[in-house]
Amino acid sequence: MRPATSSMTSWLAAAAAVMVVSGGLVAAQSAPDGENGRYSMTPIPEGVLRLDTRTGTVSTCTKNGAGWACYAVPDERTALDAEIGRLQAEVERLKAQLAAGPTVSGKIDEALPKSDPLKKAEPKVAEGERKIEIPLPSEQDIDRVMSFLEKAWRRLIDMANRVQKDVSGKI
Repeated sequence: MRPATSSMTSWLAAAAAVMVVSGGLVAAQSAPDGENGRYSMTPIPEGVLRLDTRTGTVSTCTKNGAGWACYAVPDERTALDAEIGRLQAEVERLKAQLAAGPTVSGKIDEALPKSDPLKKAEPKVAEGERKIEIPLPSEQDIDRVMSFLEKAWRRLIDMANRVQKDVSGKI
């Protein structure tokens, strides 16, 4: 068996749609007779378009060296229904997985410590007067700021000296 090409398949699907819409041979036969009514044949340039009146499948029949061979025209609706079914099954599987509970690996069940040494004290509201008390920085905080400013000042002075030497040509 040889598969149909996509252009041939598209053309055949369009031909089948035109035949059904225009009320061609399918509409002309109201009910198949007992002897030869299961299949409805319509000539096309490549051979014959065959409609199974019981199942609704469409096939293309072509004559080759060994005789006639019929190949089913792919039904896009069947493929779409199969994909919808697959996606619905996947959604149900994922919902069941979520309902089963978290599956995070490496999670620690013990609580974090209550005290954080880096956390600053929050402002307190004094009773009655509704005043906010802001905690002052510690001596260690002031020393860190002063050390940073001293280093920044020294770097600025060193940079200014280098620029002055570059300008005067004493490199």
